[in-house]
Amino acid sequence: MKKLLILFLLAGLPAAALASGGEGLKLDAVNIDLNDKASLQRGARIFVNYCLSCHSAGYMRYNRMGHDLGISDELVKENLLFAADKVGELMKAVMPKADAKAWFGVAPPDLSLVSRARGPNWFYTYMRSFYRDDKSPSGWNNTVFPHVAMPHVLYEWQGHQRAVFKKDAHGVDLFESFELERPGSMSAEEYNNAMRDLTNFMVYLGEPAKLVRYQIGIYVLIFLAFFSVFAYLLKKEYWKDIH
Repeated sequence: MKKLLILFLLAGLPAAALASGGEGLKLDAVNIDLNDKASLQRGARIFVNYCLSCHSAGYMRYNRMGHDLGISDELVKENLLFAADKVGELMKAVMPKADAKAWFGVAPPDLSLVSRARGPNWFYTYMRSFYRDDKSPSGWNNTVFPHVAMPHVLYEWQGHQRAVFKKDAHGVDLFESFELERPGSMSAEEYNNAMRDLTNFMVYLGEPAKLVRYQIGIYVLIFLAFFSVFAYLLKKEYWKDIH
């Protein structure tokens, strides 16, 4: 009995650690729809153009992504194949890890499972929470991930925003709001929609089999609907003499 209790407590430690890491953090909800192929395609374009330079998605192949998202191999080659030579290759980062560590102090992580590890709301909020910070080596900071080494690669879209903090009763700085200092090329709504598309793609990237499961699930529900009709008629046939 004691061994079972110990195993149960140990199994709950990772979840407890993850929950405590996000304590007090307000995350914005994001609408995830893996049936929205247009959104997934836009998110894939953003990821390849702006994220794949430093971050890998080492568990995904270009042709698998193209097949799932309804993009032909020809279009993948023309528009998305910047970091590889063949569509069958894995989505590896352009920047060597050694160079990335020298420039940023840490090698950028693989992003294949970030949406599963952190959650879609975390990623969506994180991508919208960069602000200017002169004390940071990169000139940027993030309210969701304080002192993050990553600079704001999409600042031209979002613009420059400043974080406003207020002190609590113990003198600790608490984030209050953002103030836009310099507008970007996108409005706030356009940028939020773009980050929704990127988050949608990251959710797909974390578990591509979801798309297959969704398709199979539809066929299963259709089968069950027809089967229920025949099962009801068969039940009536068996029980008509008893009544």
